Amino acid sequence: MKLTKKTHSCVRLEKDGQVLVIDPGAFSEEDAVVGAGAILVTHEHPDHFAEDRLRAGLEANPDARIWTLKSVADQLSAAFPGRVHTVGHGDTFTAAGFDVQVHGELHAVIHPDIPRITNVGYLVDGSLFHPGDALTVPDHPVETLMLPVHAPWNKISEVIDYVREVKPRRAYDVHDALLTDLARPIYDRQIGALGGAEHLRLAPGDTAPV
Repeated sequence: MKLTKKTHSCVRLEKDGQVLVIDPGAFSEEDAVVGAGAILVTHEHPDHFAEDRLRAGLEANPDARIWTLKSVADQLSAAFPGRVHTVGHGDTFTAAGFDVQVHGELHAVIHPDIPRITNVGYLVDGSLFHPGDALTVPDHPVETLMLPVHAPWNKISEVIDYVREVKPRRAYDVHDALLTDLARPIYDRQIGALGGAEHLRLAPGDTAPV
């Protein structure tokens, strides 16, 4: 399986000529879903869910399908009957040849005064886990963790402890569009030294085998 990092939380996975994209949001490239047979969305925040881009992707590719939680599915399903699938914690399905398990239910706490919304994470082919905006620990070993490294709802000690708890072989940064280049070496050093897993970073457009 080949991983391509897109901007912020969006990643593109390719295997056997099939393409799966997770969280093509407003910070991601406009063509992030081009050629994708399956699109997974973790939650409704615009940096993860860009409705206009998903609509354009579905219109351009009649074979494309979306799997997501109800709050996102309700915004798309009427326009694309039979192509938008609602999922929740514990569900399993196959999307464009990828086996997917759904883990988690709620977005991380941004502030106690802000109501929490739903959020799900996706474990792809029993190997790569993308948690969306949460620090969900799946009840399954994880080889590759897509690590939400910088967000209004986290701090670096929580990120480090999350890597320790999941115990992946490797962790790649996502949710990093607001992290300045000045700060990246600090995050790299501390997460790499304390997380207990290989900590890696890809620039948008870079690829790696996973």
